[in-house]
Amino acid sequence: MQDRPQNQESATNGRQDLMAVLAGASAAEIRRGLARLSDLPEPSELRRPETGLVMLRGRIAGQGARFNLGEATVTRASVRLPSGEVGASYLLGRDSERARLGAFVDALWQREDYRAAVETHILAPSRVRQEAERQAKAARTAATKVDFFTLVRGEDEI
Repeated sequence: MQDRPQNQESATNGRQDLMAVLAGASAAEIRRGLARLSDLPEPSELRRPETGLVMLRGRIAGQGARFNLGEATVTRASVRLPSGEVGASYLLGRDSERARLGAFVDALWQREDYRAAVETHILAPSRVRQEAERQAKAARTAATKVDFFTLVRGEDEI
């Protein structure tokens, strides 16, 4: 396997991070962020939002033979900007507007002149909200934790 150039690898990691944040972002968050950007290009649809099923596969403890776990609903979309960048979005569920918006943001992020604005106005606010939700969920989960302990009684000692 050939090594990828450093800048290509960092772009890939950045795009993976972008996709992870967009997967948890709401359509309203994305729309609010896009409204703060100026001179947005008009994207053309390469693939209209489509909803379908994907098979989820699993392995016990990450080892052993894979097995079919079940199916999940996924919506995908892709757009092209007039400058040639192609954005794609795949997300769980049936939200076609969010898939289209995610593809548009992906294409914008690929342009150097929009990347910082996308980060500031779309990704950063969504990251903050998602992290707050994760922490709140962790706090609720921690509140239900039960610690089991064993007491040693004097007559049980050897």
